Amino acid sequence: MKKLTRDDLWSLEEYAQKRGEFRAQVMAHKKDRQVHVGPNATLYFEDRMVMQYQIQEMLRVERIFEAEGIQEELDAYNPMIPDGCNWKATFMIEYDDVEERREALAKMVGIEDVTWVQVADFDRVFAIADEDLERETEEKTSSVHFLRFELTPPMAKAVKDGASVSVGIDHESYRHAVEPLPANIRDSLAADLD
Repeated sequence: MKKLTRDDLWSLEEYAQKRGEFRAQVMAHKKDRQVHVGPNATLYFEDRMVMQYQIQEMLRVERIFEAEGIQEELDAYNPMIPDGCNWKATFMIEYDDVEERREALAKMVGIEDVTWVQVADFDRVFAIADEDLERETEEKTSSVHFLRFELTPPMAKAVKDGASVSVGIDHESYRHAVEPLPANIRDSLAADLD
């Protein structure tokens, strides 16, 4: 999947005019890219459209219009765009109650490393987590992680040919799976693969 450049972005004025329609498109698109894994974890699969929206929103909120600032946003968000042989996701552990969340995060150290995807009968692919920075300590994990799932060429071909995809977490404190993913999500993820 092609990375974003300055030429792909709208100026602040152009974005102000297009924002409502583009936001509606992105929100509809994102519904096909999120997977609730059990009651308290969600994978938000990222792609080029979602990252363009994130960048445009950051430029808008921060009123960034200078080349250097725009490039900083591109450099921050482009790594989350899939490379054609992988899926990239924001992984969120979600508890409404602050104390319950604190207790759960203390029990879930390493959860990001046992989060997986599986194509049909191929082996599970475990996440490569938090390449940008360490997000956990010995006492607790973070409620947000950035994950990359590297697929082999046969796996990618199988997905593009319609094979099922499953997602799960195999942590001693949190074991849940979605087997298989609904067709709309599977099809959206297939579009990430070259």
